[in-house]
Amino acid sequence: MSIWHQTPDLALINGWSARTLMETLDIRVTAFGDDWLSGTMPVDQRTHQPYGLLHGGASVALAETLGSTAAMLTLDPAREMTVGLEINANHLRAVRSGLVTGTAKAVHIGRSTQVWEIRIVDPSGALSCISRLTMAVIAAHNTTPR
Repeated sequence: MSIWHQTPDLALINGWSARTLMETLDIRVTAFGDDWLSGTMPVDQRTHQPYGLLHGGASVALAETLGSTAAMLTLDPAREMTVGLEINANHLRAVRSGLVTGTAKAVHIGRSTQVWEIRIVDPSGALSCISRLTMAVIAAHNTTPR
């Protein structure tokens, strides 16, 4: 059974990234299933730290993008929206190049909070980062993603 209130439209979702951090880092939402959302980010000069490795902050940006997008898609945007409360990440394996892929899955979808787990893997499929994102569900304001 699908958790989505809004059927994910990848072109629309990726269009929201224009003129944002996601566009700068080339984060793309690429796939979804009944209870998950995935996306990619290149590991290159935009996402490296000085040692030539994937910057932990870039991994967190990918994780928060995927988790917050997924959280938003579970709600009726005319009534509710989500905002981030807390995110943590464990960086488990260094990545030097290629495309990392993150997958967000809900741990908890409640009336006032949501918790998402985001697993980021390197090009070989090895786990490089695991993150947990807590979102608050609030009344919708007259804003929609760009």
